[in-house]
Amino acid sequence: MIAKRYIWSKRRHPFVGVVSTISILGIAVGVAALIVVLAVMNGFDEDLKSRIVGMRAHVVIQKDGAFDNAPSMIQNLENISQVAGAAPFVEGQAILQKGEWGSGVLVRGVDIAKEKKVSKFFSYLTQGDLNHQKDGAVLGVELAKRLGASIGSEFELFTQGSEKPLHYRVQGIFNSGLYDYDANLLFLNLENAQDLFHLNNSVTGISVYLKDANSATLVKLAIQKSLGYPYDVRTWMELNKTLFGALKLEKTVMFLILALIILVASLNIAGSLTILVMDKTKDIGVLKALGATPSGILKIFLIDGLLIGVAGAAAGLAAGTGICLILKKYSFVELPREIYYFDKLPVQMNLTDALAIFGVAVGLSLLSACYPARMAAGLDPVKALRYE
Repeated sequence: MIAKRYIWSKRRHPFVGVVSTISILGIAVGVAALIVVLAVMNGFDEDLKSRIVGMRAHVVIQKDGAFDNAPSMIQNLENISQVAGAAPFVEGQAILQKGEWGSGVLVRGVDIAKEKKVSKFFSYLTQGDLNHQKDGAVLGVELAKRLGASIGSEFELFTQGSEKPLHYRVQGIFNSGLYDYDANLLFLNLENAQDLFHLNNSVTGISVYLKDANSATLVKLAIQKSLGYPYDVRTWMELNKTLFGALKLEKTVMFLILALIILVASLNIAGSLTILVMDKTKDIGVLKALGATPSGILKIFLIDGLLIGVAGAAAGLAAGTGICLILKKYSFVELPREIYYFDKLPVQMNLTDALAIFGVAVGLSLLSACYPARMAAGLDPVKALRYE
């Protein structure tokens, strides 16, 4: 009761209230900034994961060179309880040429029926489709733009060791939302890819889709143990280890940097409570003369610091949530896709992050209140009343 009266009652020095308000606003700004930044980082992380997993399976099995025992391997893989589906693929580099324009591309040949069980590729098709047509190919939307191609456009593919180029026709265009894939990836059906790379009935890898993406590491270990050398089994996390590692480091660094805003605001709390102690010196002397213990006085000012911290953190939490909702609904910032993979800010709030930020803000506020609270608890009532 006394702590709340000290926070909200009139003071002899109006400046005390100004400093307290500034402290609350400082904490609110810091908390809001942290929530928005971490929500954007979470959005980047989750959006990248969903798009990458959409184009590549959870687990990929490959070896040096091609292998022709894919059907039996797929049958064994589908017997594993965590596996939802498996599909063969052929992957290799080629040179695409249309008229005088040429560029290196990554060609990926897929089994049309089985691929639907291991990736979201067919849901990314914006025009046309991929079927068993002998000369049909599907291009990424950015590659099609650079090529100046549309449905029905013709082009040629060269591969290492090719005696002559093979002619293809654009059968479809896909848009995964990832610039690297959309600008450099070309899809063929499995038979066409095998002909292009002279593989007969062999494949270069098997994609495995799991019921739970987070179990990829455990499934990988089981598959690797079963297959042994020379097969190489990698998870979607390992295939993009550098990218996800950079995102995680950036998120941690941003948290630490923006937490300094809250720390500075918390120091303002120490200053405002010190001034409050000076303003309430007479009251403290009277309370002590009436029998208040040092620990009782200590609690009063600790509660004051806690109230300021909670008020600031709650205001920041509300402001940060509001900004996130606005950013999620409206696109105020347009990003270059070739750099950031996306054309707008992805936002995803995380309850754990919000609670952690709230806890850090309140904890720092309480910590900042310790010094002025101890100073108030140590006041001599005789001196306090004498000079007042």
